[in-house]
Amino acid sequence: MTTPTTTRRQFIQTLSMGAGALILPSFLSRSRKDKLGIALVGLGYYSTDLLAPALQQTRHCYLAGIVTGSPWKIPVWQKQYGIPGQNVYNYQNFDAIADNPDIDIVYVVLPTSMHSEFCVRAANAGKHVFCEKPMGRTAAECAAAIKACRDNKVSLALGYRMQHEPNTQEVIRIGRERVFGKPTLVKASAGYYDGRTDHWKQKKKMGGGAMYDMGVYPLNAARYCIGEEPIAVARARHSTKRPEIYTEVDETTHFELEFPGGARAECATSLGMSMNGLHVTYTDGWARLSPFQSYSGIRGEASDGRHFDARIPNQQAKQMDDDALAIMESRPMLVPGEEGMRDIRIVEAIYEAARKGERVEIG
Repeated sequence: MTTPTTTRRQFIQTLSMGAGALILPSFLSRSRKDKLGIALVGLGYYSTDLLAPALQQTRHCYLAGIVTGSPWKIPVWQKQYGIPGQNVYNYQNFDAIADNPDIDIVYVVLPTSMHSEFCVRAANAGKHVFCEKPMGRTAAECAAAIKACRDNKVSLALGYRMQHEPNTQEVIRIGRERVFGKPTLVKASAGYYDGRTDHWKQKKKMGGGAMYDMGVYPLNAARYCIGEEPIAVARARHSTKRPEIYTEVDETTHFELEFPGGARAECATSLGMSMNGLHVTYTDGWARLSPFQSYSGIRGEASDGRHFDARIPNQQAKQMDDDALAIMESRPMLVPGEEGMRDIRIVEAIYEAARKGERVEIG
């Protein structure tokens, strides 16, 4: 018999030490090699409308638990997804997740300002970590999350779903294999009109702003299309059509990057207008995607007449399945934490260039 003070982890250890003939309860007997349990931290739009439904289509992971600061959401999620009470947490008792064998992965889907904290807490609890983009507000926040995962020997993957998308992977291949020669210019844009007037994405303290929210799409695309790390932000500027709303953060940002091989990237991002395209010019041709970062319908073409229009059922499901399988097979993540930190270092340089109105080298 376990005492009231015995933790679930201690109970599991007791069973494993001398229970050769014992029949384990169902929550212990589930094969963790078949599917990994994911707990979603933060039940906003992305978790509710996209990740949770996607987890009903995954083959290598499943929705095992939730972490929320909104108690009223709990019965709704439990009824819809059959989540047991012992797999429900809030932000205060989150660390007790360490004692829950149902949960293998913690997916951090919170405002950007909370990403680093919960990545670190999840890693310290011995759980693998998926973190939604952007990885943090600063490179220092990203480094803290990476260190915690490394110290606790758990995996860390960033939620850059586009790198898992097959048409995007084709464009990456074209550049890597020099199908049309060296890339010389990338033009990329990602944005939408956000009609909200009081949201965390409009607050600096919470990591809001177009560059953090959508700007990482064209920024990351410039890096994976050119295959190099930028050496400088040539120029950057912010603009707004709604200064009464965007008082703290950028509504629209344009920026240009310089790369060591001579290539350039001209990028734009916005929370005030729609924009969605990627065009790569090479020495001997071109390739493009339009749209390039939508949840579906990604399609492209190239200068030799080829078209790429591969379809997958669900981008988020593929991303999570790819990352869960990498954990099970002890392989590196397709998009590790270091990838997110590289982008945030550049984001910091972009903000500096916009503030100073001059070229900024990336150290």
